Amino acid sequence: MKQVNLQNKPIVGVVLMTYGSATVAEHVSEYLNKIYKNKASVELIVDFEKRYRLVGSSPLVAITKAQAVALEAYLGEGFVVRAGMRHSAPTIAEAVGECKAAGATLLVGIILSPQFSSFIMDGYKSAFIEAGKVEGFDEKNLHVAQPWPTEKYFIQLVASRVVESLAALKKTYGVSAPVVFTTHSLPQRVVERDPNYLKQLSKTIAAVREKLPQEVEWYAGYQSAGHSPEEWLKPDLVDILKSLSEKRDPAVLIAPIQFLSDHLEVLYDLDIAAREQCESFGIAYHRIELPNTHPLFIKGLGELVENISPPTPSLHKSDL
Repeated sequence: MKQVNLQNKPIVGVVLMTYGSATVAEHVSEYLNKIYKNKASVELIVDFEKRYRLVGSSPLVAITKAQAVALEAYLGEGFVVRAGMRHSAPTIAEAVGECKAAGATLLVGIILSPQFSSFIMDGYKSAFIEAGKVEGFDEKNLHVAQPWPTEKYFIQLVASRVVESLAALKKTYGVSAPVVFTTHSLPQRVVERDPNYLKQLSKTIAAVREKLPQEVEWYAGYQSAGHSPEEWLKPDLVDILKSLSEKRDPAVLIAPIQFLSDHLEVLYDLDIAAREQCESFGIAYHRIELPNTHPLFIKGLGELVENISPPTPSLHKSDL
């Protein structure tokens, strides 16, 4: 094993930041009231408790922690990686504190969404910087990765899973299935304020499509619109599924390009609600696996850490 001299090299703390989640139905009321500042409606709480009971539990927190463990192992000596949630434990502040306790002298934050609206995601950056300052970090040693919609290993993983799934579906149904790329919907007013979100989504889809056969039929739609009467992004996934039924497609392949781990928006919104919608339209439902802790995805996260400014020590396992 190659010996690496860490003397005078900084220890880099990495915080993987995501939304957070209740784990089981019994935690939903506390979780939603934290998000809505104790004003979550009874109807909303009951609806989400039902969803959690149908899926059993949300693995988001556990998977994000596992991603942190895998990334720390990939990066190797000189790095400590923790998971931080914005709306549940472990919080971003707790993750920053653990990095500090482990000896980190500078911090890198990664928002676990390849594409994001600054209007929505600035809260992550604010929480990260505030926590860093509380722990005594100079702001010049606090860095948050920018959106990464075309990170090469992430794109490679998504594209390979689409290709593999399409091949399997063609064997089953005898014809090619259309692909629907899904992303989290947002209110139209948010996108009007920050149109970069849509541009990033388009870049991701274009990068994945470059790796697919040209004849693949594809659509882009939105899922998981919120519980508010305002206008949300269109087309909604349901609208696309209805149009596919009119074309008499026997099956569809759903390819989420924003979600990076299994959680409620996938296990319920897709695997239960969208599956039921497909069945009502006479279409067989299929989706690709999410990145979770796949080594290629972890390598992509490692690239984000190592490429952030200022340069961090390149000490991942392949160097040891």
